[in-house]
Order: sequence, then C-alpha cells, then structure tokens
Amino acid sequence: MKRQTKVSIAVIRRLPRYYRHLTELQRRGVVRISSSALGEDMGLTASQIRQDLFCFGEFGQQGYGYNVDSLREEIGEILGISRGHTLVVLGAGNLGRALLKNFKFANSGFELLAAFDVNDEVGTTVDGVPVYHTDQLEEFLDSHPASVGLLAVPRCAAVPMAERLANAGVRGIWNFTNVELPARPDVIVENVHFSDSLMTLSYLISQGVPQEAEE
Repeated sequence: MKRQTKVSIAVIRRLPRYYRHLTELQRRGVVRISSSALGEDMGLTASQIRQDLFCFGEFGQQGYGYNVDSLREEIGEILGISRGHTLVVLGAGNLGRALLKNFKFANSGFELLAAFDVNDEVGTTVDGVPVYHTDQLEEFLDSHPASVGLLAVPRCAAVPMAERLANAGVRGIWNFTNVELPARPDVIVENVHFSDSLMTLSYLISQGVPQEAEE
C-alpha cells in the first residue's frame, strides 16, 4: 500500500472516528457502504472521506463503495491496533481508577499491564489490574516494557513521573494531568484537557456556532 510521507494531524485524528463507526456498522451486519452514506452518517462530505483515505492508499471500488470489514481492518492496521502495544497507568486515584475500571484499552489495541501509586491502593487490584508502588516502576518496566504510560498523577508529580517513564524507555505518554510536559525528541505526548473541551463547548453554545465537520 502506497502511503504519503506526511499526513495532516486533522486526518490522523479522524481515523479513530472512521474505525469506531465502521466497527458499529460491522456490529449491525452492514457489508458495504458508499462514501456518501458514510459521510452522511459521520457529518463529513464524501469528498473529505475519499481525500482522507487516499492519504494511505487506494480503498473501495467505484460503483461498489467500501467493504466494511476490509476498510475497518485496513484503518486498524494504519492505527497500529494489531501491533501489540502495552500500557501502564500512573496514578490509581479517582481518575486512574475510573479509567482502569471503565476504559476498554484492548479495543484500542493496548494491553494494560499494571498501575502504580503511592497510597492505599498499592498491593490491591483494580478490575484485575495489579497496583504497585511507584518505587517499583523502573524495575517493572525493565522486565515488562510498556509502549505508553497513562499519567493520572497529581500536578506536582507530573513532570518527574513523565521523566521516569521516558528514561525507562516508554515512547508515548497519555497525559491527563493538565500540566504541559517538557518536550523530548524520544517521547510523544498526547494531552487530554477536559476543561479545554468544556470551554470549547461553552463558546459554541454561547455564540450559537453550528457544529461543522473538521477540515
């Protein structure tokens, strides 16, 4: 499959939406779908969908559309869902526990290995996931390498814990701390700011701005 060397971040952020929607279509027993129908379902134009997918190769057939199973598999491969990613959670407080108990990491291609904390949760399990003391982090990662560290620690611990993860070979950090982490060339950080999303919603409803498809 021929792929462009550079793909915009807007396109990359739409890929999980495609995968999620195709998964739902698959669950409903839909075998094929046109770009027009897919776009109507997702609030995108058929042209936008074709342009997005063309970044990664040729998909679908004129007059037939897309095979749902095949397109879902191809997008999953592009997203790396089948590559055996592993993940550890730092912080087993309210947010960490909620994610451990409710987020389906396996559906996104990640095996959840363990959680780490410094409080009463140490030595327990959360939904079957063992919780270790943070003092054991490097020793654990030495024998159980992790692709990503989910950071749900207090703000004061965010930077030092991120440094420990990076120094232990973790390549990606999913950051829920609302702290901007120092940039490192060897680590990719995906920040999750709940307040940013809520304030964006505040602006849209305050200004009466209609929701439009991303460009």
